[in-house]
Amino acid sequence: MSHPVVFDLSPPSPLQFDQLAAGLTADEREVLLHHGTESPFCGVLLTEKRPGVYCCRLCGLPLFLGGSKFDSRTGWPSFTTPFDETHLSYVRDSSYGMVRTEIRCARCGSHQGHVFDDGPPPTHQRYCINSVSLAFVASTEPLPDKLQRGAPEGAIWTHFPG
Repeated sequence: MSHPVVFDLSPPSPLQFDQLAAGLTADEREVLLHHGTESPFCGVLLTEKRPGVYCCRLCGLPLFLGGSKFDSRTGWPSFTTPFDETHLSYVRDSSYGMVRTEIRCARCGSHQGHVFDDGPPPTHQRYCINSVSLAFVASTEPLPDKLQRGAPEGAIWTHFPG
């Protein structure tokens, strides 16, 4: 889904990246930077149901809207569609003896999770995302502006569907 507002997708500078990475916990670092996976059913965002935006934990780019989240019963937060297709990059992942499609933040390259073709209608997609890869921003709060890029980052996101 595209939105009328454009976000700056240029990557952080090496210094900015290092500063952002320095603020990560060990678990966040393992998942975001080393393509790890958190254990199922332990993520703090698994049961989050408030309206809002799920942003990249590392750089703050919006990745999913709360309205696209559903209970996949897999143990990880799952979404039917991204905030904006351009905010994600897709990489073939053949680790662990299987072929999957890895999801990364298009701006900073951090690992988010995987997408599968077994989701509900209408997209039939299941974006299976690690809670530690995301930061939830309630609809009444301003979006993060971790790279000091200005609006729409740092502003309250008002383009919610419906």
